[in-house]
Amino acid sequence: MECVDYLVSRDTFEIYACASCGFMFTQDVPDESEMGAYYHSPDYVSHTNTRKGLQNRLYHKVRRRMLRKKARIIEKDLGLAKGSLLDIGTGTGYFPNEMKSRGWEVAAVERDEGARRFAKEHFGLEVGTMEEFLAMPAQEYDVVTLWHVLEHLQDLPRMWDLFARSLSPSGFLLIAVPNCRSYDAKHYGSHWAAYDVPRHLWHFTPQTVALMAEKYGFKIVRKYAMPFDAFYISMLSEKNMQKRFAFVRGLWTGCKACLRSLGKADKSSSIIYVLKKESL
Repeated sequence: MECVDYLVSRDTFEIYACASCGFMFTQDVPDESEMGAYYHSPDYVSHTNTRKGLQNRLYHKVRRRMLRKKARIIEKDLGLAKGSLLDIGTGTGYFPNEMKSRGWEVAAVERDEGARRFAKEHFGLEVGTMEEFLAMPAQEYDVVTLWHVLEHLQDLPRMWDLFARSLSPSGFLLIAVPNCRSYDAKHYGSHWAAYDVPRHLWHFTPQTVALMAEKYGFKIVRKYAMPFDAFYISMLSEKNMQKRFAFVRGLWTGCKACLRSLGKADKSSSIIYVLKKESL
């Protein structure tokens, strides 16, 4: 399909799918040195922390609840009361700050200079660049997290090797990505906001995540739905389509998407995958 970059450039990009495994990817993306320009928007909330507009204010309210949910998954469901955590693609640093407040030792990595500066000024976090992190000796963390980050990373084989080297033998890798087989993805087609070309290089389904995890020596041990994502993504998708009453229409589609994913994480608009390294 063809998708438009609604956030910054209005450029059109093509999404291809592998005929063998179904893995989807954005074709002919800008070079990594040029990609930064596609993130320079006052509306890119994960980097700017903007609260402009009703949708972004809703994003902040939902984020507070999701921070607690993510911490609960780690501490309650996985049984890790305390430990060391690495957050890759931390944005403005809200998640590692939440875990630091709970007594965790945290490290964080982020490409965007403005987001790193925000994390330093507001939370006292020393966030490293990706280049600095790649150059450091491997460290073993109890938890490595990527919240809507994997779809942005250029060199996936290198990244998966990094995940493996960064985890302790009993550690957990948590990855959250959009699900392009969800109800809202099918409903909006090429206007679905979570395609977010060209910033999203890869487009995942539960099946392709499982195949990729196996390829790089991981296994999925749990999956969690992210029901609130359906509302936010649906609102943005309605905006992409220049529909009237985008907020209300997005709420309605988000409700339908949530109902279809009740008790079925694989149907959710976005999914949290909990992975462990395969035993040798």
